Amino acid sequence: MSATALKYQVTAAIRACEEKKAEDISILRMDKNSGVFTDYFVICSGGNPRQIQAIADEVKDRLQVAGLEPAHSEGYQHADWVLLDYVDFVVHIFSEKARRFYDLERLWKAAQRLTPAQVLAPEKKRPQRVAAAGSGRRAPSRRSNSRKSILAAAGNRAPVRRQSRPAARKSKPASRKKK
Repeated sequence: MSATALKYQVTAAIRACEEKKAEDISILRMDKNSGVFTDYFVICSGGNPRQIQAIADEVKDRLQVAGLEPAHSEGYQHADWVLLDYVDFVVHIFSEKARRFYDLERLWKAAQRLTPAQVLAPEKKRPQRVAAAGSGRRAPSRRSNSRKSILAAAGNRAPVRRQSRPAARKSKPASRKKK
């Protein structure tokens, strides 16, 4: 899934939570190297079981319009902690008591905490380095590990290309006749 599509889906979940007056909305972007099973956690609280169920229903409805169904959901009937698993992101809707008890933000403290506004903001592009005027050379890229670029940088010249030789043809072995 593209990063843009994922951000759109997470944004739809956040807006659904805001629509139903969810409290203390928090987004955790999980580190890709941590081995976590998802990219984002959307965490919020509801004041009572009916509100928690209403938030869960709104998230499901908004994402269903976008063509998404949760891969797994649980806790809806009890409405203390509702979990909606959309694989690339998970929505957790807690009662205030359950949120304090489980404290997912502390448990996943290595994750990057985002506000809803940060998820909605477009990603910043890195500025490209500009070569000095009149130098005639391109500015070096930030990091290039290809063999050609390393050799070129070491000698300040283009790398020497090897001449490829045509592969020698192998003759087919004579087939044996069966007697």
